[in-house]
Amino acid sequence: MPKEYRTIQEVAGPLMLVREVEGVAYNELGEIELSNGEKRRCRVLEIDGTNALVQLFEDSTGINLADSVVRFTGRQMELGLSLDMLGRVFDGLGRPIDGGPEIIPEKRMDVNGVPINPAARSYPQEFIQTGVSAIDGLNTLVRGQKLPIFSMSGLPHARLAAQIARQSKVRGKDEQFAVVFAAMGITFEESDYFVQSFRSTGALDRTVMFSNLANDPAIERIATPKMALTAAEYLAFDKGMHVLVILTDITNYADALREVSAARKEVPGRRGYPGYMYTDLASIYERAGRQRGKDGSITMIPILTMPEDDKTHPIPDLTGYITEGQIILDRELYRKGVNPPINVLPSLSRLKDKGIGEGKTREDHSNTMNQIFSAYARGKDAKELMVVLGEAALTDMDKLYAKFADEFEKVYVSQGYETNRDIEETLDIGWKLLEILPRSELKRISDEYLDKYYGKV
Repeated sequence: MPKEYRTIQEVAGPLMLVREVEGVAYNELGEIELSNGEKRRCRVLEIDGTNALVQLFEDSTGINLADSVVRFTGRQMELGLSLDMLGRVFDGLGRPIDGGPEIIPEKRMDVNGVPINPAARSYPQEFIQTGVSAIDGLNTLVRGQKLPIFSMSGLPHARLAAQIARQSKVRGKDEQFAVVFAAMGITFEESDYFVQSFRSTGALDRTVMFSNLANDPAIERIATPKMALTAAEYLAFDKGMHVLVILTDITNYADALREVSAARKEVPGRRGYPGYMYTDLASIYERAGRQRGKDGSITMIPILTMPEDDKTHPIPDLTGYITEGQIILDRELYRKGVNPPINVLPSLSRLKDKGIGEGKTREDHSNTMNQIFSAYARGKDAKELMVVLGEAALTDMDKLYAKFADEFEKVYVSQGYETNRDIEETLDIGWKLLEILPRSELKRISDEYLDKYYGKV
């Protein structure tokens, strides 16, 4: 029977100080019983001698210091796991919210995870097809990679996230593929959109969804990605599945971290975020990857809205350090009606060369990718020149490049949110666009592939 304490000294926001405790450990779970019998959960944040600073999962309203009882469970936060989780929707603390029954766990795992030995990691190298041309063709996602999407307030990153979750697959082999989707600090409408979107296409059957709403407590928001990644580790490393983890929105997670840090009166770092935010984000992102001797893998797409559209803000800045590239959504493209508004020039997948080529995508992938980047960049320059000097100042070749840039955005990037293109279709669209330019301009593609594909697709 856990020992009971009636020694609550102070409650401040999401934090509570309990005095004269014995044998209580960091991160241990606790339970507060109010005088009316209501129970609320908490977690130990700090131990100072016989004083324990605990963090409340629910709000602190109604906690009477004299009458409330605190018990510590001796356990850390755990998630009960089973294959029955597929097709289900949970809140940020892993409780079912879809009206279905409780999960009967096959095993329980600590949500903080176990560090992967760096020497036991396998290099990411297999192609994952998202069905989105701007990602598959030019910023390819590789199994075991962490590839964030940097968005801006008001842009349709939720629709792109839902599209990737619905369409993603590992090609070729008949391997089990699952999606773990964690939403943090979103509105009820957004949460409902994701559930309905997955349900209507049948994607929910292979998806485990964790949904933390904007009006849920900040501490639950901090637990949500850890719950999701624990479920992903179980499916990947215990059940041999290939798991795509989508986390949206990391900015809401970091804001919850800042809120709790401010309540603890910690010394703030950049823009008021805690100094340990880099370490904290790394503890989430680095749970993706592949392990030697294990069939499964975890590939991660964190999504974050950049505050004030600023790429140098601490959240996108630190995320960029830890992950392998970024997909950037662009407000100007969105205004033009390009959907999804992916700006391929500043976007980058650092592992794309490992996942493309013969036997993975197609032998011409690398050559055409480099040529399209080059032609689009030159076309954008030509269009900027046109704005300043007028069309008359452009050479005939510059006009062709400007036309290529327009057609590329309209046909290649702007495919909508319902179109699912396989990689062959994406590469063929690229070849059709390159026909706008004369063959003599295609200096980044070998003659072998020009003979085989140019003007013949």
